[in-house]
Amino acid sequence: MVKTKDLRAMSQEELENRLLEAKKEQFNLRIQQSSGQLQNVAVIKNIRREIAKINTLLAERKKNS
Repeated sequence: MVKTKDLRAMSQEELENRLLEAKKEQFNLRIQQSSGQLQNVAVIKNIRREIAKINTLLAERKKNS
């Protein structure tokens, strides 16, 4: 799980790239869960929260600029 402090240190482009990676990871986890291969379902919750943090930071930066 990425801390908010670390995300705030990233540039706009890095955040957008990390968001894309997190969404891909979330998709893969959902596929694994539906096929019964996913052992630790708590990972999905963590990815959802990370995506929300990144979206919040991107919105803050857009509002402030």
